[in-house]
Order: sequence, then C-alpha cells, then structure tokens
Amino acid sequence: MKLNRRQFTMGAAALLAGSGLSLPARGEDKVKVKFATDWLPQAAHGGYYQAAADGTFEKMGLEVEIIPGGPAKDTRPMLVSGEVDFLMSGNLLLPFDDISKGLPLKVVAAHFQKDPQVLMAHKGVYKDFNALTNAPKILLSKQGADSYGKWMLKAKGFKPEQITPYDYNMQPFFSDSQMVQEGYAVSEPYEALAANVEIDSWLLADEGWDTYSCMVQTRDEVLVERPELVQKFVDASTIGWYNFLYGDPTPGMEAIIAANPDQSTARLTWETEALRSLGIVDSGETENVGIGALNAERIKAFHDLCVQAGVLQAGSVDLSAVADYSYANKSVGIELRKS
Repeated sequence: MKLNRRQFTMGAAALLAGSGLSLPARGEDKVKVKFATDWLPQAAHGGYYQAAADGTFEKMGLEVEIIPGGPAKDTRPMLVSGEVDFLMSGNLLLPFDDISKGLPLKVVAAHFQKDPQVLMAHKGVYKDFNALTNAPKILLSKQGADSYGKWMLKAKGFKPEQITPYDYNMQPFFSDSQMVQEGYAVSEPYEALAANVEIDSWLLADEGWDTYSCMVQTRDEVLVERPELVQKFVDASTIGWYNFLYGDPTPGMEAIIAANPDQSTARLTWETEALRSLGIVDSGETENVGIGALNAERIKAFHDLCVQAGVLQAGSVDLSAVADYSYANKSVGIELRKS
C-alpha cells in the first residue's frame, strides 16, 4: 500500500538526528518492512499510519507496508510464517497464548497502556461500575466472556445469569434501557452517538483489567539477526503516535481513509480524542519513559490476575519469554508531547 508522504517537521527531524540511529545515505535503498495490524484501519492504528504518511519511517530508513487485518483476515499467522516482520497484537492474552504454544515471538513495545475495552449502559441508569452488577443482561462476545468476563465474575461481583451472548448487533442494546453491553472505547460508543443514544461507559482498565494492548510483536530470529531494525521500527512507531496525538494528525487520517474508505475525518477525530482523553496511549509510566512503555512486573501482575480468575492455567506461560524490554522505555519522542 503506497501512502503519501509529507515533509517531515524540523523538530521531528532533529529528534531523529539526536537518537543515535544511523540513517541511509541519500539515494540509498530503504529497508522494506511489513507490519500487520489486527483489524481494519482506524484511529487505534493511527500512530503507524502517521509514521508512514508523514515521513517518520522514511527518516529511519524504513519503507513500511502496513497490512490490515479484518473480519475475514487473521494476520497473526503471518508473523509466525515470516510473511510479515512485525505484528500489532491485542491484549496480553494473545502473547501468553503464543508462549504457551511454544511460538518464538516476543512483545517489544506496548503502544496502548490501557486496553480500550469498556462496558456501556444507557446514560444515568447505573450510577457507577459497581452498579452494573444489578443489570438484568450484559451482552458479551464469546471472546469477552472467556477473558474479562471470567474476571468480572470472579473479582467484581457479576453473576453468570447476567451474561448474554453479544453478536456485534447493537440494536438490542439500543432498544432496552436496562441492558449493558461490551464495547471498544473507539467503536461502539461512537455508534451509540451516531444513533442518538446517550450512554455512560466504564473502561475496564480503570476497574482493574490491567493489560497492555496494541503491542508490537516480532519473531525471536528478528531480534537476534536484526536488532537495529527492531529499534528503528519501535522508535519510529512511537514518534508516529506522538505526532498523531499531539501534532497534526492529518497525514495519518488521510492514510487511514485511503486504506479504509468507510472511515471519515469526523469519526477519526472523535476516536483520536477518545484515545487521548482516556489515557489509552499516553498515561502512567509513559509520562516518564515514553509511549510504548513495557514493565515486566505489570505483565506478571496481569498474568497472576488471569490465573486467579480462571482465564489462564497456572504454569502454562513462561513469563520470561513474553517480552524483550530492551527496545522500549527510552523516552524516544517524549519531547513531542503537548499538555
């Protein structure tokens, strides 16, 4: 997929020059990289499209092809097979599953510090998250019921009889003011807004479901054979996220719309503000060590939470194999943050 590149800003260029990373000489070929996302292009992928469109990847000497996932395209096997170099992975349960299966993959950055998963209700019906335990029905997808649904039952006081299958049709929720349903912070709440249904929503991350999301994974062989490439991709992606959130996101938005015409500037603007206001990308440890922060203790804590909730079997995951912490936590791009 070819993306229009714009002139890279002087400030970002200076940042790259000071990063210590070598850049190709003028006229030298860029290193071709394939990066697969987990769904159709949207603001939740904005940092990567921004880095491709505004010249950040190019300044790092990379020519990055972004390969979208989607309802009919599971991109995860593409990383294992070597079809792509990097993969955007969802929450930590996916890397845990990879390691339990013996797959030689590692997380190298977490561009979402909070999982965007929410529970949503009609506005004013329930006063807080704890009150949702009184809802007659809570619509959860099978994936949700098998993961944070188990945690909700074990740790948060929800009851099995509340859980009802969610088939990604929001009409039952719209027509029943007592119903609660799952959602993605940059998806279903927008659909409710578009349908003129006022809602309250609660980010599960703020209630204790403390997993990273939007992580970058690669193969162990890439880490061994091409560590400089990994560092450049992580750094450029991180700078892309800073520019998308705090700079001019137009290049990234235009690239997303070109790749997914179902998107619009209005929707992407709303989604981007949700990412910002909820602290999904830039919060907690990122304030000191930069976007993409990774912490071994936090990964262990989430693993233990999942074991206690019955989501994972104890001893099934070698936590030392989940992530390589040498590429993140370097404050790259942090100067680009704006209050």
